[in-house]
Amino acid sequence: MIARLLSVNVGLPQAIAWQGKTVHTAVWKAQIQGPRVARRLNIDGDGQGDLLGHGGEHRAVFVYQIDSYQYWQGELGRNDFADGQFGENFTVDGLPDRDVCIGDRYRIGRALFEVTQPRVTCYRVGIRMNEPQMAALLVARGRPGFYLRVLEEGQVEAGDEIVQVAMGPERMTVFEINALLYMPGHPRSQLERALRIPALSAGWRGSFQALLAQEQRGVATSGNAGLAAVSELPPAWAGFRPLRVSQKIRESSSVVSLVLESMDGLPLTAALPGQFVVMRLRFAPGTPALMRSYSLSGEPSARSYRISVKRESHGAAGAFIDEKVHVGDVLDVSAPLGNFTLRPGDAPVVLLSAGVGATPVMAMLHALVAEASPREVWWLYGARHGREHPFAQEARSLLKDLAGGHRHIRYSSPDSEDRPGVDFDAHGRLDIEALRILEVPRNAAFFICGPPAFISDLTAGLVAWGVATSRIHTELFGPSPSITPGIATSPRRPPHPPAGPSGTGPLVSFARSGLNVHWGSAFRSLLELAEACDIPTRWACRTGVCHTCETGLVEGTVVYQPDPIDPPAAGNALICCSQPQGDVVVDL
Repeated sequence: MIARLLSVNVGLPQAIAWQGKTVHTAVWKAQIQGPRVARRLNIDGDGQGDLLGHGGEHRAVFVYQIDSYQYWQGELGRNDFADGQFGENFTVDGLPDRDVCIGDRYRIGRALFEVTQPRVTCYRVGIRMNEPQMAALLVARGRPGFYLRVLEEGQVEAGDEIVQVAMGPERMTVFEINALLYMPGHPRSQLERALRIPALSAGWRGSFQALLAQEQRGVATSGNAGLAAVSELPPAWAGFRPLRVSQKIRESSSVVSLVLESMDGLPLTAALPGQFVVMRLRFAPGTPALMRSYSLSGEPSARSYRISVKRESHGAAGAFIDEKVHVGDVLDVSAPLGNFTLRPGDAPVVLLSAGVGATPVMAMLHALVAEASPREVWWLYGARHGREHPFAQEARSLLKDLAGGHRHIRYSSPDSEDRPGVDFDAHGRLDIEALRILEVPRNAAFFICGPPAFISDLTAGLVAWGVATSRIHTELFGPSPSITPGIATSPRRPPHPPAGPSGTGPLVSFARSGLNVHWGSAFRSLLELAEACDIPTRWACRTGVCHTCETGLVEGTVVYQPDPIDPPAAGNALICCSQPQGDVVVDL
């Protein structure tokens, strides 16, 4: 059978109203008459509304098959489809996903194309189809469609014959590649096979590399590392465990540490260096609990955990811990959580922090010393002055035990008693220029923690300096930055209860945002509740496929509607399609 181009469809981004938001999207395509030039980044007259998720050289042209049109008409009971209904540029007769392989090359008209990847899962196809579950259905039914790279620019026109001129290596079909990432089961042999395909786009290659690394670690991890960062081990316990305060230590004028031990004398589970715990604090019996996340700052140990807390001027939790918590008190503590952890390897390690952001990287420094690491280790820290410099002597002593240890401290507003060359090394802020002057190795693994501006400025500076993004790891106190593809930006409000009458359902506690609200029937998912509270969220498909919304579930259980294609890691939930089954605490 001769494959043929049935229609060429283009569309430019437009703003549409959706669920009270404005979405920037080019998913609406219209058929054009006559020839158009297929260029390196798109077809003349076409555009993409979200260049992070769509577009680019490897996603220049999207292809969908008339056979799938016919399938969905029967599956959905629809007869109202128009050309470009699925957001495709080329509607074709032939080229089924189960036959077309990544790396196949096709001559269409005067242009030459190469198959690079399946469709990106995206909620906007659900808007276009008026079917919210469409992103999940495309994956579950194995009919995603695929993208083409333009190898030779040229004119294309409806009616053109599609001629295969080369076959992709490994002969892995679009259907197989799509299932390998999104469906349960990721065989090592298939991952290795996929990674041998040069045409495979960088994003999919990175996902398969993460899945292969997850499999090669040989530990009982769960979840899909190709879609979301997953911990090497599941949480040591569900919910909260009572731990006793065995020590309380003043680290600086504003930072105090608590050392926590088990109540029964049984060992704890040693945390990975860089992880955090969630604490449930009650100011008085019968009062609502306050949730706070604190990084572990001591040497990873099964004997005790150390957290270090800064007292902010208007911080209720910091003030409570500073003034009211004493040795012998019992606190509710979650198992260690988080993926901002020290990675094994031989590359240099750069630990960059400011203020109380030193806490997780201090745990990493302890771990490097405990294993007598031969790696080159850079401890770079910034504070206003010596009175606000926690762990100063501790870090100095630890670095002396590392053969490859380096230390550089900067104070932005040193006191008169702060000694240059002793207490600190330079006046000013820690920035990318300081790293250039110090000749910090660019092939290092960089771990950054501190205020948001500190993290964003250093991250941008490192990328501009030529450091690969895969080598840059960050930890931000408080809510993570949002991922809301295509949604028009609006002024950010502090988290607040949702508008309208209070719900009467289970209590949902957002640990990072410090907000406790009751579930209500107005919401279809935990994601929708978080959005109603203006809590920063991260999502893309909204149907349990892409795992962008995967979030730590500190306590409680959830039910799914619909069920996710591939379950999240143990201790996590996909908030886009889950509802609380009883009281829950989520890491948002």
